[in-house]
Amino acid sequence: MIKHSELIINKDGTIFHLHLKPENISDTIILVGDPGRVEMIAAKFEAIEFSAENREFVTKTGMYNGKRLSVVSTGIGTDNIDIVVNELDALANIDLKTRTIKKTHKQLDFIRIGTSGGLQATIPVNSLVVTRKAFGFDGMLNFYANREEISDLVFEKQFKNFTNWDTSLPTPYAVNVSNKLLQKFPAHEFTQGVTISAPGFYGPQGRVIRLPLAVPGLNKKIEQFEFEGLKITNYEMESSAIYGLARLLGHQALTICAIIANRVTHEANEDYYDVMDNLVDIVLKKITN
Repeated sequence: MIKHSELIINKDGTIFHLHLKPENISDTIILVGDPGRVEMIAAKFEAIEFSAENREFVTKTGMYNGKRLSVVSTGIGTDNIDIVVNELDALANIDLKTRTIKKTHKQLDFIRIGTSGGLQATIPVNSLVVTRKAFGFDGMLNFYANREEISDLVFEKQFKNFTNWDTSLPTPYAVNVSNKLLQKFPAHEFTQGVTISAPGFYGPQGRVIRLPLAVPGLNKKIEQFEFEGLKITNYEMESSAIYGLARLLGHQALTICAIIANRVTHEANEDYYDVMDNLVDIVLKKITN
């Protein structure tokens, strides 16, 4: 039996942060950072059967092209992903009344739709990039046992050697995309690469405003690094935790991001609504066909 302090259930029977019950979610869940993007996506559904909101966590479940989907906002950062993915897994695989793990495991599909900053000059603004490998600078997954079993340890070692990784920074970890979901987003249609999830927007992504960086040349080394034909393509702030927790918990995960700024060419698209709207349409069609 899972202790009350470890898994908090609200008085109405919903799980602590998300305010959801098991029947409120589908097996295919779209994750977005921005709560406002939930409404943007759900507006394309043929019908909405359920809505919930608590803090930055907004959920809508409905039908699109005859398939039941949920869209959930996570807010920014891997710390929020730790909450969202663990609670969604609990809804699927824990009996909330008896606080026991269900005998039959239910697998969920997580598809993150997001925005991102490009790290290669060859990837122009407004490109769509699929994360073949999520690379966490956040350190979150290192708090869980057995993370080495689902990580690309060779990639991690070669990257640390190439960059002469500063050991005062969190130990990075690399986790591969779900092959099942990747088949829906093939390389001849989308750019594929390695996505870094940073634990912040400014210093951790190499931005300087008033504070100097601890490792000033890191972004240049990131741009130059290559592993088995893959380059590090973009920065964002959530995918490493989604990929890592999904694999540890027995789920499938994929991230696809629109590049709204290129950190190498210094170009940006500040008005990227149409790009995101197009990306949402693409993803909805891919996951429901």
